[in-house]
Amino acid sequence: MIEKSDVQTMIAGLTVGVTRSAQDTGLAQLTPLHRQVVPGMPTAADQEIRVLFATLLPGDVTPYHSHRHPVTVYMLEGTFTLALDDRDPVTIEAGQVFVEPSGVAMTGRNQGSAPARMALFYVCDPGAPFADPAGPA
Repeated sequence: MIEKSDVQTMIAGLTVGVTRSAQDTGLAQLTPLHRQVVPGMPTAADQEIRVLFATLLPGDVTPYHSHRHPVTVYMLEGTFTLALDDRDPVTIEAGQVFVEPSGVAMTGRNQGSAPARMALFYVCDPGAPFADPAGPA
C-alpha cells in the first residue's frame, strides 16, 4: 500500500516544469501505482530501458527462467500466477503491480479463463537478454 507521504515524495520533484491541464481545474493528476527499493539493478554507465507488452492465453505457461535485473509487471487484464523458487506463489490481478526479483528462478502461468495481459518494465545493460533459462523446474 502506498502511503500519503510516499505519494508526496514521488510527486515532489515535479514542481519544476509542471504539467498543466487543458481544463480550468489546474494541474494534471498523477496517481502513483508502486514504489519499491530493489537489489540487483545494473550499474554500468549506460543502461537500456525496456517496456514490453505480453499476453498469456488461458493455460499458457512461461519457460522456467530467471532475470538478470528486476522486472516490473503491471497487470492490465486477467490474472497471472508466478511460482518463484523458495517462495510462495504470487497471483497478480488487473491493476496490480509486482516486481520480479533478479536472480530468482521462476515460471508464470495463466490459470484463469480469460487472457492475462500485462506491461513489463525493466532497466538492463544494453543488449542483455530479457531472461535466462533456469534449467529443469
